[in-house]
Amino acid sequence: MKIAIIGATGNVGRRLVDELERRGHEVTGIARSRPADDPGVPLRLADANDPAALATAIAGQDAVMLAGRFVSTNADAIVAAVKRAGVPRLLVVGGAGTLFATPGVQLIDMGVIPEAFLPEVSAGRDFLEGLKRSDVDWTFLSPAASFVPGERTGRYRLGGDDLMRDASGDSRISYEDLAMALVDELEQPRHSRRRFSIAY
Repeated sequence: MKIAIIGATGNVGRRLVDELERRGHEVTGIARSRPADDPGVPLRLADANDPAALATAIAGQDAVMLAGRFVSTNADAIVAAVKRAGVPRLLVVGGAGTLFATPGVQLIDMGVIPEAFLPEVSAGRDFLEGLKRSDVDWTFLSPAASFVPGERTGRYRLGGDDLMRDASGDSRISYEDLAMALVDELEQPRHSRRRFSIAY
């Protein structure tokens, strides 16, 4: 498949590029400006918040993956671009902040997220709500609470809207295994117009 990645040069984006290429997909990066270092994939320049420019950049793709920062993106603009370009699917790397840590209470509302991260987490919640209002075929993947570089273990547990923890009470997943999970979803869709989550 032909896949465009918004944020292909970021920490998670690079893992997505690696995972997609490992499986034989054709990857194109979308960036607002040309990065200083070689992204390792063909790059098209477009502002993700400009629907017309983004639609031109993603035209002809089988899916778009978003691995960028929510504080600098807008769900309505990206949805508009996806619809305008006729791209069948939108897959989004989300955050853990919108997962329910206890019944009825999202992690973002528990007072445990450092203040410096709250704007990004709040923007992620707004983005997810924007997707729910849309009529595109979207999927939003929330990682575990601890989401860091690691290794591709090839294993993970699937969940829904609740924060998952292991037997020790830890909630964690690596960038590499999240990339694997999102490409698994690309190849075998199971969460159309839904959020799902993963953890070890």
